[in-house]
Amino acid sequence: MKDLTHERRIQLLSVAVGLPGTLVAVILLWTGPYSSRVAWTLTILILCFWTGFAASLRQRVVFSLQTLSNLLAAMREEDFSIRAREARFDDALGEVMREVNALSSTLRAQRMGALGRKNWAWRDASKALRRGRWKLDFPADRGAGPCAGELSVRAAGRISSSCSPI
Repeated sequence: MKDLTHERRIQLLSVAVGLPGTLVAVILLWTGPYSSRVAWTLTILILCFWTGFAASLRQRVVFSLQTLSNLLAAMREEDFSIRAREARFDDALGEVMREVNALSSTLRAQRMGALGRKNWAWRDASKALRRGRWKLDFPADRGAGPCAGELSVRAAGRISSSCSPI
């Protein structure tokens, strides 16, 4: 059973759970005073319900795990807008979904805080440039002299470049 996937294990367990009840029902049906037409009809009905419920259980478990996987993949890709739907408080899967939502909210708040700090730094720099407190000088000829291609920044009248003008 080591080589089986999780989905296959769930499928086998759901079939194994229904097997004893199905066997007892079919044995009682065929040994009882019923006509073969009634016995065949009820046997097919019991087998259809058994396989249908087993497949439904597998699908429900797999869908929940795929949803959780998609939520975690979205968080890995830094998309914190996707949320799991709220689940019951007395449910283990609901607790996991609530924790994933809380983690997503925390990461989103941290990211927004970091972006806010970056935005404020850019806003302060752009205001300073607009007011003339900083001046950006680009060399006219990038291929000439020891300072070719360098950017010098003048702040409050001081040159912060390591190069001297030619």
